Amino acid sequence: MLSHPRDPALLPRLGWTLVLLALLAPTFVYTHFNPALLLQPETLGTLGHFVAGFFPPAHEAGFLLEVARETITTLAVATAGLGMALLLGAPLAFVTTRALDLPMSAEARRHPLARGLRPILRGLMIGLRGVPEIVWALLFVRAVGLGSLPAVLALGLAYGGMLGKVYAEILESQPDGPTRALTAQGAGRIQVFFWGLWPQALPELVSYTVYRWECAIRASAVMGFVGAGGIGQLLDTSIKMMNGSEVSTLLLVFLLLVLGTEAISALARRGLESRYGSGVLAAAVATAIGASLAWLWPAWAAAGADLKALWPFAASFFPPEMGAAIWGDLARGTLETLAISILGTTLAFAGGGLLALPASGRFGMPAKAATRLLLNALRGVPDLLWAALAVLALGLGPAAGVLALALHTTGVLGRLFAETLENAPPLPEQALLAAGAGRAAAFGHGVLPEVIVQWLAYTLYRWENNIRIAAVLGIVGAGGLGQQLYLALSLFQEKTAATVIVAMLLLSWLAEETSRHTRLRLAH
Repeated sequence: MLSHPRDPALLPRLGWTLVLLALLAPTFVYTHFNPALLLQPETLGTLGHFVAGFFPPAHEAGFLLEVARETITTLAVATAGLGMALLLGAPLAFVTTRALDLPMSAEARRHPLARGLRPILRGLMIGLRGVPEIVWALLFVRAVGLGSLPAVLALGLAYGGMLGKVYAEILESQPDGPTRALTAQGAGRIQVFFWGLWPQALPELVSYTVYRWECAIRASAVMGFVGAGGIGQLLDTSIKMMNGSEVSTLLLVFLLLVLGTEAISALARRGLESRYGSGVLAAAVATAIGASLAWLWPAWAAAGADLKALWPFAASFFPPEMGAAIWGDLARGTLETLAISILGTTLAFAGGGLLALPASGRFGMPAKAATRLLLNALRGVPDLLWAALAVLALGLGPAAGVLALALHTTGVLGRLFAETLENAPPLPEQALLAAGAGRAAAFGHGVLPEVIVQWLAYTLYRWENNIRIAAVLGIVGAGGLGQQLYLALSLFQEKTAATVIVAMLLLSWLAEETSRHTRLRLAH
């Protein structure tokens, strides 16, 4: 009688593993990533000296006063930037949403100009959100000078495009019964919006706005790396000076800032449960935006930034450089960016999968608590800050970008993977254990098949995001297109910088489409 292998899927799994390793091989070549470098005596000595300087954290009164001032500036930048994004994104959503089209066909025919503007405005939103906020900040620093004003403008434009798109989609997802009823009574577009869509969509709109504010806090905290003020500028200076005690204090403040914003976010969402709470929230938002502008205005007035300089600066980017000389550098930067994102995400998939086991409670509560704390720390530190630290360990170049992406994304995926494991049905694993299978075999055959598709979907989503991040890590010396953009702007080669930005947008779009098609195949 023929004997059968214990695992009929063993050979296909080995085959796919070999294919994956073959596909990953070029990424090691393009990024020069070698984990063994982290274990070399020189690297360990540099890192050991730097980390040893973390203790005790800097606590001099003058330094703490400066940290407090820049922390308030970071909060003010995020809040003022979100206020500008609301002023930009809300009207864009109102004009471009399809939620008001079906019942308003007669009115739409009376306004062909509005219909013609929609594709243009949608394209504008794609451009605004497609350029990372740190790149917008870098551009505005070159245009109007150092300080917090470039950060506010950068957040306003990038998040304005995001809010416009998501607000429009939220409005389109609402039931159309009220809009049809109001239209039948002769209500106009504005009346239908405020009485038919607004009451239904308000909780989702506010929830997403609060989430964007959290993101704005994280973004504004690292914009100082390109000279846009805030706590990030102190971090950048302390890292370059190898002052570990100051870095330690700033990291603690940053993590507390993130935790604080998450707590405020939770309170804001709970406030939506009552009409009174909604009113308080609206008043608090208006007060926060006003207070933020009042805090930032003296520095803006003292700097004397000339916003009129934005127009000639923007005009200097056109037409983008299209000469033959740029294509070789652009191809190299694009391949580096792709390799950084692919290898960093793959390493994070492996690290997140391993850490998800104790984080889901499979090795007891103490291990779960410790691992979750580690995952929170990994994802709490922004990618750009990890990149700045990784440059110290591995030197300038794309290898630092791989390490930074791997560390941050491990924290993100590890948390998501752990939650997936906790939600997986326990019966298949329990049945295998009862049949005498070992714990590893029971997990591999009873749990992993239940979660692997979701893990891959999460990883693909994250890879889309990591493409955008990898494209800007070079701003702190971690290779890819970001390094080329930073160099071009430093040399006042605006037309070359424009071509690099276009390459970033195209690469981001390509990654999004590839990921979307792959997820659809996984779902079927």
